[in-house]
Order: sequence, then structure tokens, then C-alpha cells
Amino acid sequence: MENCIFCKIVNGELKSWKVYEDEHALAFLDINPVTKFHTVVIPKAHYVNVLDISGELFSHVMNAVKNVVELYKNKLGVENLQLVHNAGHYAQQDVFHLHVHIVPRAVGDGGNLKWPLANPQWRDEFDDMLKKLV
Repeated sequence: MENCIFCKIVNGELKSWKVYEDEHALAFLDINPVTKFHTVVIPKAHYVNVLDISGELFSHVMNAVKNVVELYKNKLGVENLQLVHNAGHYAQQDVFHLHVHIVPRAVGDGGNLKWPLANPQWRDEFDDMLKKLV
């Protein structure tokens, strides 16, 4: 994709701060970090999001995520983190190349990610919701 910022990073057209790379995936520091070592992991091939990639290729991306997480645990002592993937405009995806954020977390880092609206009334609909999946 010629206008995709992440494809440009994969192709070496834009600078990145690479943390990890293998045959299928690339991980680099997020240019707009929420916390120190906030990292983005992407497939090297262009896929829009989790809805656009095969399970096999997505597993390669998630293996890269796991490798970065282990690196951060072993080298930095990171014990708390968030993994975030947004799929689609209404889910706040802003770069339409599949990516998973690794956000190391610490007390007082200010990077709170909480869902302010809970809908416990939907619990009464769980049985009907599951029937739609059969």
C-alpha cells in the first residue's frame, strides 16, 4: 500500500526505532508513546486489521508480540503491560495496517485505559446472545 505509513516503515522509506524483527513481523517504538517503551508490532505484509488476516499469519504477529514482551520482562523488568488492537474506524483504529500496541504500565504513568461505561443490564441477554453464535 503506497500511502500506508507502516508499509513505508517496513520498506525502509521512513525511520523507525526497531525493537524486534523476524520473517513475518516488525516491532518498533511508537512515535506517539503513552509510556516508555510503548511498542507497535505489525505484520510485514499489509493487512488492515484482525478481520483481514489469516489465523496462521496473525499467530506470527502474536508470537512477535510475545517475544517483545519477554524481552521487556527480561531486560527491563516489565511486569505490567497492556496489549491493544483496534479493528475499524469506530473502534478507534487510525492507521489501517494491522498493529498491536504493547504498552508497559507503572504506577502513576497516567496512561489509564478504562471503559467508563459498563452495561450490566446486558447480562440478562447473554443466553440470547449465545444463540446467535450457534
